[in-house]
Amino acid sequence: MEKNLNNRTKMVHGGVRRSQYGEVSEGLFLTQGFVYDSAEQAEKRFLEPAEDEFIYARYGNPTIAMFQDRIAALEGAEDAFATASGMAAVSGALCAMVRSGDHIVAARALFGSCLYVLEEVLSRFGVEVTFVDGTDLDQWRSAIRPTTKVIFFETVSNPTLEVIDIAAVSKLAHGVGAKVVVDNVFATPVFSRAISQGADVVVYSATKHIDGQGRTLGGVILGSREFIRETVEPYMKHTGGAMSPFTAWVMLKGLETIELRVRAQAETAQLIAERLTGHEKLHHLIYPGHCTHPQHALAIAQMQQGGTVLSLDIKGGKDAAFTFLNSLEIAIISNNLGDAKSIATHPATTTHQRLPEAQKDALGITDGLIRFSVGLEHPDDLIADILRALDAV
Repeated sequence: MEKNLNNRTKMVHGGVRRSQYGEVSEGLFLTQGFVYDSAEQAEKRFLEPAEDEFIYARYGNPTIAMFQDRIAALEGAEDAFATASGMAAVSGALCAMVRSGDHIVAARALFGSCLYVLEEVLSRFGVEVTFVDGTDLDQWRSAIRPTTKVIFFETVSNPTLEVIDIAAVSKLAHGVGAKVVVDNVFATPVFSRAISQGADVVVYSATKHIDGQGRTLGGVILGSREFIRETVEPYMKHTGGAMSPFTAWVMLKGLETIELRVRAQAETAQLIAERLTGHEKLHHLIYPGHCTHPQHALAIAQMQQGGTVLSLDIKGGKDAAFTFLNSLEIAIISNNLGDAKSIATHPATTTHQRLPEAQKDALGITDGLIRFSVGLEHPDDLIADILRALDAV
């Protein structure tokens, strides 16, 4: 397929492998293994499989290969490896790259499970991790050593939506030969230009915008073909974090509409931010696409739009936040994001509950903070729902 096609076209037609039956929708190959015509063919395939030759579903599968090709085309990456979940992508990418004695520098503002991998899993095996304020380039500069192996950060942090300068941090990392790994969920593959801005590896929870309809868990690691096939693939196929064929098929269906969904969600998020900024019941509203955001100019330079998620810091703390949540009639209370349905989350008591209070305070995760993932509902209905809920506070 031509590389100069628009992403909307690539997401409908990219990576398709049709069987002899000429199916319109991508084939779903629900098989764990593959048959060989002879013992000699089996031997040859295990020694050096050719493109589109498969051995075992944990190593690869035609449906999974279609998803990997399509998401790589959207991201602008050479290759991809699909994983069982977003955290399988994060842990797989990091664990495949480091060993005892290596040094990682990471932004402090991370999802709780990412912090667990860095603080508990990797440190248990002798990897040293230094945490910094991701928005402060001086802290990155001070923490990065000549021996630093990996830099890791969320390009837009969860849930306080800090935006990190990909190009500037990547330049510092590459100056010592370190690889830059970014969790790009909030930027979405639609708005991402992380690789062209310097990132070496991009990871996604495909559970979020890629599926986008609350059906399956999945993840993906993207990067150079050499990195994916020589570093990631050996680690993932031996540790078992591969995506299932059915999940890959669902993700392919999600990619067909991702551009339409994400752009509509971001447009609605912008309208909500403009309507709610300065509301008397809010300490403040956080949205990278709004001019009041501290890194607004950087967010627009990196993503063009502000994304699909905004955060509201409601006056009155936990009681007020719970009243707001319980008063919503359209948006649902859950802990996912990037869904067709709008989702409201109270991070302090759910996704980030286990963080020490001092760490929550340092990250700005207050008792009144609500993370609001904007869905595909009509903007007028969502704004009215949010305003009703704020009136109830």
